[in-house]
Amino acid sequence: MSGTDLKTDLSAANPLDRDGWLALLHRMGDASGAFEALGTDHWAVFNDDGPILVVSFDRLEDISAMEPGKMPSVFEQATQNGWSHLSLISEGESWYRDASVYAYLDRLVDECFFDRFDRVVFYGAGMGAYAAAAFSVAAPGCTVLALRPIASLSPAIAGWDRRHLAQRRLNFTDRYGYAPDMTEGAAEVFLIYDPYFAPDAMHAALFRKPYLTALKTRLLGEDVATSLAKMGVLPKLIKAACEGTLTPRYFNRLWRERRNFGVYLRRILVTCNAAKRPKREAKICRSVTSRMPAPGFRNHLSKLESSGALK
Repeated sequence: MSGTDLKTDLSAANPLDRDGWLALLHRMGDASGAFEALGTDHWAVFNDDGPILVVSFDRLEDISAMEPGKMPSVFEQATQNGWSHLSLISEGESWYRDASVYAYLDRLVDECFFDRFDRVVFYGAGMGAYAAAAFSVAAPGCTVLALRPIASLSPAIAGWDRRHLAQRRLNFTDRYGYAPDMTEGAAEVFLIYDPYFAPDAMHAALFRKPYLTALKTRLLGEDVATSLAKMGVLPKLIKAACEGTLTPRYFNRLWRERRNFGVYLRRILVTCNAAKRPKREAKICRSVTSRMPAPGFRNHLSKLESSGALK
């Protein structure tokens, strides 16, 4: 499928529904690589376009909710940069715990699929981050970029995590099960998470390997992927991972964008307010209003000054 044909399909008058998206993904795979249904709840779409391969773990619900004319950002980024792209797509909260998915990865290993590429990056967020780490064992020497990583939902390992209770019934102890162990063949593993958000921090602590790098996004909570995307940081992180240039120093440079991100700034203010630190609140407000139009911060500063809290 040519880029023109794809844009025509995406810009159709009627937004695509679930079946429309699956049909489009099928045509994309047939035209540029491969499309395969893996059982009833998973699909694989492969675009063969270059010596760098990014493997992403996506949800059909998220793809179907895209605005008209848009594709998931990793799809677009791979096309723009000339990367090959393999998307493993799930429907529902499957956590990719499906024998059909295992068989597909096994087949790729048997065919030496990953050996064809100069660099392989496994990328995902949340449920996708779990899968990116768990399936990275299929491509020794790869890079893993996991946003809000999950080690396991097995009650015996993560019984303290009260999220995803229904998914605990899935088997996280058979093949490709415990994500931290499955990363042992990786060259690099980057975990991006909020250290103040306890459930994610506890999962991240279960990844204890010398090749692991923790990149901390304080105060983003469960919105790490969304917030980094809105800051314009996420595509740069993925690009750096694919080019082998992602380092803590580079991440820290990108992370400075939080100083212009309203969600982050408001959360700092809320944290200081809860800790009863009005002088710190005033300092933040002055910093923000000196750099950007921020009437909310200006009003808050005026209230602090008039209340006498800064004396």
